[in-house]
Amino acid sequence: MTTIPDAKEIVAELERMLPDWIDLEPARWQRVEYALRAAETNGPVFPTFESFIEWVDEDTSAEWVEGEVYFMSPSSTRHQLIAGFLYKLISTYVEHNDLGTTLNAPYKMKIPGYGAEPDVLVVLRENEERLRKTFLDGPADLVVEVISPDSVERDRIRKYNDYEAAGVAEYWIVDPEGRSAEFYQLVDGRYHPAELPGGVYESRVLPGLRLPVEWLGRNTLPLLLEALREIGVL
Repeated sequence: MTTIPDAKEIVAELERMLPDWIDLEPARWQRVEYALRAAETNGPVFPTFESFIEWVDEDTSAEWVEGEVYFMSPSSTRHQLIAGFLYKLISTYVEHNDLGTTLNAPYKMKIPGYGAEPDVLVVLRENEERLRKTFLDGPADLVVEVISPDSVERDRIRKYNDYEAAGVAEYWIVDPEGRSAEFYQLVDGRYHPAELPGGVYESRVLPGLRLPVEWLGRNTLPLLLEALREIGVL
């Protein structure tokens, strides 16, 4: 690998020359800094999750996988709308029923070998001791991933296997482009696809939450207040 022996000097010079850009685009700047750091070393820039989480900006969308950092591509409008809708719906339900804590990206979740960044995660009351200042130290009870074209393999294979092994009790995979959703529940350490009687998903982690799957395939998502009424929050 070609190295840049004076990468730190280049970083310092860029900081001097481009202070306004750095302030306005912290996430983009971190990509540049990471690339320079990676170019000057033959090993992982951040060999541990702790070193990664100490460096990464709280607004930067990135995941840590066994020493490598993967920056997330910009999300599509539909991806953002679905992720935002599910976060608001789930967080309101969790708060209304005093079930725990709901968080969304770019908040990180630390599991063995992986610093993941789920679109939505829920930590039940009995597991809130896993919450740290800037990340979740252990598996969430429920994770939602809204997949993008560049994350299909990662979400369907890598994360599926890692979340299963780590003990994430419920895993939702939502495909905005395919207008579909899959729901997996952990039983005896293995994921099993949930049945959808009447096209409605019934959560095990969040008792009483019944989600009509067709909502996620609509061209226009339901109004949040109407959705909350339908699931019994209002």
